[in-house]
Amino acid sequence: MTDTVIQPAAGRLFTRPAAVASCVGFVLIGMLQALYGPAVPGLREEYGLSPSAAGLGLSLHFTGGVAGVLAFNAIHSRISNRALLAASYVLMAAGGAGFALAPNWPLALAAAFLGGLGFGGIDYGLNQLFAIGFGDRSTAMLNVLNAHFGIGAVLGPALIAWTGPDDYPYAFGACAVLAGALILCTGGVGSQPPSPPAEKARDSSGLLSRVLVGFLVLYILNVAVEAGVGGWEPTHLETVGYSATVAASATSVYWLMLTVGRFLVVPITLRYAPERILAVCAAGMTACLLLALIPGAAPVAYAGVGLFIAPVFPTGLPWLNQALPGAKRAGAWVIAASMIGGVAAPPLLGVGIEASGIHAVPWLLTVLSGGSLVATVWLVRLTRRSPTSPAEGV
Repeated sequence: MTDTVIQPAAGRLFTRPAAVASCVGFVLIGMLQALYGPAVPGLREEYGLSPSAAGLGLSLHFTGGVAGVLAFNAIHSRISNRALLAASYVLMAAGGAGFALAPNWPLALAAAFLGGLGFGGIDYGLNQLFAIGFGDRSTAMLNVLNAHFGIGAVLGPALIAWTGPDDYPYAFGACAVLAGALILCTGGVGSQPPSPPAEKARDSSGLLSRVLVGFLVLYILNVAVEAGVGGWEPTHLETVGYSATVAASATSVYWLMLTVGRFLVVPITLRYAPERILAVCAAGMTACLLLALIPGAAPVAYAGVGLFIAPVFPTGLPWLNQALPGAKRAGAWVIAASMIGGVAAPPLLGVGIEASGIHAVPWLLTVLSGGSLVATVWLVRLTRRSPTSPAEGV
């Protein structure tokens, strides 16, 4: 049967069925990540855990994710794209099944780390391949791909709500089965990505390092704002007078807008350069966070943050590849940095909130968003001076 596998068209990395399967893969990683929080009550009852101990499952998942991004990036030049994706799905299938069937908590944590390795491999692999695999439509396709992560993040808690927290193993088992099925869907992925022209890789090491630092800062701050709003919006809204139900609903709308925004930006990416879109997004989310200081406007303002922040992660990757076409590890470093920002931001914001009060949440997030805007403007200036950058167009 392997002789009948449909290959991608010349210059493309994905057949249409493989692109659809990749979007399903992002639904999977969004769902897997979102299962750990709702499963905490079941985990505590199953293993007799404290709340902090039960939270280690998600921590090990993210730790595995960072390790997976860096590990698969290190070996990507020695294995095919199909092998990278298939190995990642195998790890996720093993991790999901292991977490569902683990007889004790240490083995469950080991399974969470294993699944996280696969999560990191898919996050790195598909983002990198979509960033270069669709020609001029790569930015649009990256936004479509990452929007499916949001769909998975909504489906995960819904699945736990349907099964009940005590039956969380069924949800993780379903993820394992889906990962196993996706292993069979990697045949339509091209073996090797197209190489950038050699002349584009020439640049001074000083400029290369400044551009890379700029993207690292941009991604860390962007994901810090994303996670910070998701983690602290309900507490802030309750503090300024909203009911717990309204606060929870408004936070769900924020995550929904983050998903919807990635679909809405697709036609815009076909007309405007990534750096222009990111500059507007950074300014928009900063303005919305300032608007969140007004209690009556806060729920709508947070929804606006979700809409503006949605395109940043997927739209920045093609810009990174244009700015640093010869830096093969750049994409992996910024994806890993984004994960670290997502893990570190909520507790660090908690320290700031303890010092200044819950009412300061919008101010603290505005500082982070303002930093993201400064980093974006700085990167625009650097990449315009860079001989590696393509001619500016819209």
